Amino acid sequence: MKNYRRLSRNERDELARLINRGHSLRKVAFILGRSHTSLSRELKSNKGSKKYWPYDAHLLALKRRQSTHRRIRRLQTDSHLRRRVIREIKHGWTPEIIAGRLKRDNTGITVISHEAIYQWIYAQHRTLIKHLVRSHPRRRPRWVRPWPRRLIPQRVSIAQRPPEINLRQALGHWESDLVWGAGRCALQVSVERKTRFTRLRILPNKTAQASYDGLAAILSPLPSSLRKSITYDNGSENMLHVEINQRFQMRSFFCQPYHAWEKGTVENTNGLVRRFLPKRTNFNRISPARIQRIEDWLNARPRKCLNFNTPAEALAACGALET
Repeated sequence: MKNYRRLSRNERDELARLINRGHSLRKVAFILGRSHTSLSRELKSNKGSKKYWPYDAHLLALKRRQSTHRRIRRLQTDSHLRRRVIREIKHGWTPEIIAGRLKRDNTGITVISHEAIYQWIYAQHRTLIKHLVRSHPRRRPRWVRPWPRRLIPQRVSIAQRPPEINLRQALGHWESDLVWGAGRCALQVSVERKTRFTRLRILPNKTAQASYDGLAAILSPLPSSLRKSITYDNGSENMLHVEINQRFQMRSFFCQPYHAWEKGTVENTNGLVRRFLPKRTNFNRISPARIQRIEDWLNARPRKCLNFNTPAEALAACGALET
């Protein structure tokens, strides 16, 4: 990702000259070697009441830049807010979740932005970095490696999945995946697409039969309204999907090879699970009680996509029975 470069005084002078001569914004952007969207933001942010004056715009931009670096002072001066942010970061919440929950608790008023929380952590409270999702010493874009392809008999492509499932309009449509670790055991992760409600099950091995037994244990206590379809990847552990469909009157769909992002809900949940069970964890030594604690944490964690409700709250709001 390219580093952002702010407009210089000379570029603002040239922008004003060309705009005042009647050139289009795209043509000006081409001449300056800038994005037209950057110039549009410049005009919107720093334009006077009637005209764009480059000298005044430059002073205004410098003033805004200086004030931007003071956003983290809210966490320095407000001890109550600071204690809450520290507590919830240590509890595993992301800065975006914290900011969203604060806004919801204060009836739509933005208390602090997630960016300000990130800046405060990386600038003045680096001991909290280890509690962030990725825990990188420096902030960087996320990169996800696709899973290898497996061919499944009688597989139905995700391209044939109905719109009501794709748009998350109905309950009972799941995504499922297997999280592997050291040793023979694995973890079955199943997530309901609409509410993000999650069920976890430790498996004795990574075979298709173990995956079938795990899914059966997850689905059996649920009402029929919560058992409609499952979306899988092409792993060989999903070979018995037809038997699952016959037992629970469900449908199954499969991602395209090398398209793990097509079941992004469970992939995202896998990343959250990895915060507790990182790669090379020996799953043979993980107790069912610990798995249950992780599941409870996932279902009690607010989600931005749910308007900062928790999956458990979203499921209850839909009138589904929690088991």
